[in-house]
Amino acid sequence: MEFNMNLDKGNLLYRGKAKDVYQTSQPQQVLVEFRDDITAGDGEKKEVMSLKGYYNSLISAKLFELLEDAGIKTQYIDLPKPGYMLSHKLDMIPLEVITRNIAAGSLLRKYPFQEGQTFNPPIIQMDYKNDEYHDPMLNDDIILALELASSEDLETIREITLQINAVLKSFLESRGLIFPDFKIEFGRDDDGNIVLGDEISPDTCRFWDSETCDILDKDLFRKGESGVIEAYQKVANIILDDEDKERWNLDF
Repeated sequence: MEFNMNLDKGNLLYRGKAKDVYQTSQPQQVLVEFRDDITAGDGEKKEVMSLKGYYNSLISAKLFELLEDAGIKTQYIDLPKPGYMLSHKLDMIPLEVITRNIAAGSLLRKYPFQEGQTFNPPIIQMDYKNDEYHDPMLNDDIILALELASSEDLETIREITLQINAVLKSFLESRGLIFPDFKIEFGRDDDGNIVLGDEISPDTCRFWDSETCDILDKDLFRKGESGVIEAYQKVANIILDDEDKERWNLDF
């Protein structure tokens, strides 16, 4: 069901693979539009899937709110309408921070881990967010040499990331989802604080059904399998409670 609401959408500031970021009338706030584009293989595989952005925005909003309630600062302000997220403007740090609880995906192609192997403590991996260089993995020395972040920044990012993992993993397991790994991004707010940004969705996380081990994320698209949008809808349906569905006027 459509919302009758005027969105504060100004000039386009940034266009990513699956989201557009617009300036609002407030200098330190932006409106993030979740598009239906879906990509894989460094953007080489592309499609448009109806309602993908809709479900990703709902899932991201719910998980950001969960983290905010746990005392973790995020970019999120509000979801005025499914598909559109009002957020604090951040100066993004060009790092992709990947947390791995279970061995899956590219980790198995690059290292001799067993599929499904659990990691305790989890592995934190940082990649350079740069399409020209195909997002290579970094170590601390390279990050410092490129002046992407300081040693203190990296310590803060790792500390926050572990907190995020603990909160999300506990919540998702309580809802019957396994949380193998996820990618997050951080930025600096107007006061220089490091804040969680971007999104947390089936585009950026792996979600498995704890009973069937069915894949409920973008891996379906990567593997050329069907049921991508149905999987995204299932994740939304699992994590959103009746109060969430009522306030966002949802009927699934």
